[in-house]
Amino acid sequence: MTETVAPATAAQPGGTVPTFLNLIDGEWRPSVTGRTFRSTNPADTRDVIGEFQASDAADAAAAIRAAETAYPGWRATPAPKRGEVLYRFAALLVEHKERLAQAMTREMGKVLAEARGDVQEGIDIAFLMAGEGRRMFGDTVPSELPDKWAMSIREPLGVAGIITPWNFPIAIPCWKMMPALVSGNTVVFKPASDAPHCATLLVKLMAEAGFPPGTVNLVTGSGEEAGMPIVASPDVSVISFTGNGATGRAIAVEAARRFKRLSLELGGKNGIVVMDDADPDLAAEGILWSAFGTTGQRCTACSRVIAHRAVVEPLLERLARGVAGLRLGNGLDPATDVGPLVNAGALDKAAGYVEVGRGEGELVIGGAPATDRPGLEHGHFFAPTIFRDVMPLARIAQEEIFGPVLAVITVDGYEEAAMVLNQTRYGLSSSIYTRDVNLAFRAMRDFGTGIVYVNAGTIGAETHLPFGGTKQTGNGHREAGHAALDTFTEWKAIYVDYSGRLQRAQIDNQPGPG
Repeated sequence: MTETVAPATAAQPGGTVPTFLNLIDGEWRPSVTGRTFRSTNPADTRDVIGEFQASDAADAAAAIRAAETAYPGWRATPAPKRGEVLYRFAALLVEHKERLAQAMTREMGKVLAEARGDVQEGIDIAFLMAGEGRRMFGDTVPSELPDKWAMSIREPLGVAGIITPWNFPIAIPCWKMMPALVSGNTVVFKPASDAPHCATLLVKLMAEAGFPPGTVNLVTGSGEEAGMPIVASPDVSVISFTGNGATGRAIAVEAARRFKRLSLELGGKNGIVVMDDADPDLAAEGILWSAFGTTGQRCTACSRVIAHRAVVEPLLERLARGVAGLRLGNGLDPATDVGPLVNAGALDKAAGYVEVGRGEGELVIGGAPATDRPGLEHGHFFAPTIFRDVMPLARIAQEEIFGPVLAVITVDGYEEAAMVLNQTRYGLSSSIYTRDVNLAFRAMRDFGTGIVYVNAGTIGAETHLPFGGTKQTGNGHREAGHAALDTFTEWKAIYVDYSGRLQRAQIDNQPGPG
């Protein structure tokens, strides 16, 4: 049975609740609606983090106007100078890493070690993109005509709408805002309503780093009331969104009305293949980390294990033993392995899928909320859960649960494993455990996902490589790495003819007949 860890800190019922404002044009402002919403600690909902602005279209419009006004000056700032602001911001993230990590765990629940890693991703992408201020490569190529220069450069698009999820409340906003800003765009940032405090702390550091007023604007509130007006605005040139597929589809439809640049990252149903020659201990360790790290609340989380029949029994024994040793509790307690789900809806969703799973496989361990355990009564805790003998097309093997529920599927060889792995509508991350170098290279070729790991789990992307997936995971754009600049820039081809005469490309440089 999974262990329970008592809360690391007492809740604060009855205490003073701070109120946080929007940042628009360098000023902290209340919403024109006069309404607020609360953010609470998912490990103990009696702990209220703060009141945040329930913004609407008028607030979004004010933020967009501020970003528009700031855009010409920021665009005209030399890219190396923009990069210097990013360097200062990265240094502030380093300085405040522990404070941000503590705030993150309190607000969205992931264990403190993971929260520190989340902030570190923000640090890494900030430093990486700061360097792009002195790179941001285009191409200089030979012209087909004499005395003519040919090259291409990147140019910013304008105002970027940044809409982010709660599960990586520092890393993902940085993934999006850093390439947008170093390229010369200005930003309107709408974070998820389950993590507005992290967003507020992040933007305060950005202002301290020296981003000019209006360059970065923060508007909190619901997706419908505050987010969609940003998407629909004719004055926002590009939208970058990470979240669920239904919302992404609605955003895509709205953005298409104005032929707006759009980057979507929408989730996954990631699988780990374990072949008969795999190191079983290493595979089990990687599966446990990938399936139950962040309580399964990662778009790259492993929710399917595709195991060779020869190893499925010893693998299940290791997985069940590992789950039984996982400790549930407040993520601020260093003894905790698995924190809460983010809210009551996520808890209900996990419970609903477990009921579906009871008819689609055999329950190995878990299968119920853990809110009846001492110390967990006021949080959104769910026991890590494993089902075995699940068919490849079962709902729990096809639909994104976004919780600590793992389906184990048995196969008879590599070809069947590759087919099963690819047999979903998502294509974000995948993994294979094998000692056979030939199988490893076949998997690199055959697995139809944007990220492939060999002898590692499905989580752990690094910021200097592209992040994203295929099929319904998104719309083809990539975050992180230098590819992230593609979302926020337009290519411009430039030709300089210094011949002093008219030269007709594709005509004068080709001999005619006869």
